[in-house]
Amino acid sequence: MTIILDGKALSDSLREHIRREVEGYLSEGLRPPALAVVLVGDDPASHVYVSNKQKACQKVGIKSLFYHLPQNTTTQELLELIAQLNAEETVDGILVQLPLPTQINQHEVILAIDPHKDVDGFHPENMGRLVSRMEDGFIPCTPLGIDLLLKHYQVDLKGKDVVIVGAGFIVGRPLSLLMLWREATVSLCHIHTKDITQYTRMADVLVSATGVAGLIKAHMVKEGVVVVDVGISRVGDKIVGDVDFESVKEKASAITPVPGGVGPMTVTSLILNVLKAYRRRMGKEGKNHFEPQSIANQMKKAYKD
Repeated sequence: MTIILDGKALSDSLREHIRREVEGYLSEGLRPPALAVVLVGDDPASHVYVSNKQKACQKVGIKSLFYHLPQNTTTQELLELIAQLNAEETVDGILVQLPLPTQINQHEVILAIDPHKDVDGFHPENMGRLVSRMEDGFIPCTPLGIDLLLKHYQVDLKGKDVVIVGAGFIVGRPLSLLMLWREATVSLCHIHTKDITQYTRMADVLVSATGVAGLIKAHMVKEGVVVVDVGISRVGDKIVGDVDFESVKEKASAITPVPGGVGPMTVTSLILNVLKAYRRRMGKEGKNHFEPQSIANQMKKAYKD
C-alpha cells in the first residue's frame, strides 16, 4: 500500500509545538518573534503566497510586518527598505517575495539582507554554510521542509539514489546539498540533461521541482520509489504537480500529494527559520518550552542530523 506523505498533517503538528513555544516566551514578558515580508508589485500568485505566510505566522504568535511596494520600485528603493529592516532590533527575519520585477537586481537584494535575518536561506553566507554543513546557518525553506517530511516518515537516505529534476536556485541546488548531508548519492537533472528518464528510473527517491504539470509519468519510475512532488500548476480548475499522481502512486512506496504535501512544509520551515533567528537574538537557543517529543526533536535537530 502506498504511503501518502501528508505535509499538511505534519505541518499542523509542528505549528502547534511552535505556538506553544512562542506562548511560553510571551509568558516571560518577552516580545513576540517578528517577520518582515516585502512584496513588490501586484503579481496575483505572489499575493497568495505572502498572504498564506502571514496567516501561518499569525496563528503561531509570530508578528508579521507587511511592506507592499509599487511595481515600479527601483533597486535602490528596495535596498533602502532592507537596510532599515536590517537595523530594526525587533525584526528577526526578512523575507523578500520572489520573483521581483525585472528592473530590480535580485542578486543585490539577496546580498543586502543581513544573513542573520535571511530566513529564506538565500544569502551566499547561508548557502556557503549549507555547502560546509554548518548547522548555524538557515536552510532554504522548501529543501528543509522536504527533509523534515522524509525524516518524519522514516525514509532512510543513506546510500540511496536521490534524483532531483530541476536545478533551480530555490529548490534543486540547495536540496542536492542537503541530500548529500544525508549521505545519499545525488543526481541533479536540468533542462539540458540528455535523457531524464534514464535518471528517474534509477531513483530510490525522486524529487521533481520544475513546475511542468504531469511531467513525471509512471513509465519513468521504478517500483517502490519514494516520490516528492514540489511542482504546482493550475490546469483548468485544478491544482496539480509535476507528477502524474494517479498513475505514479501505483508504483510508488510513498508519494506527496499536490496540494497538501510539500507546500505546507515550506511555510512551516519558514516559521522554523524565524523562530531560530528569534531564539538566537533573544538568547534562547536550546531552551524550548515544549517537551522533547518526537516531532519537537525533529525541529531541534533539523540543522544537526
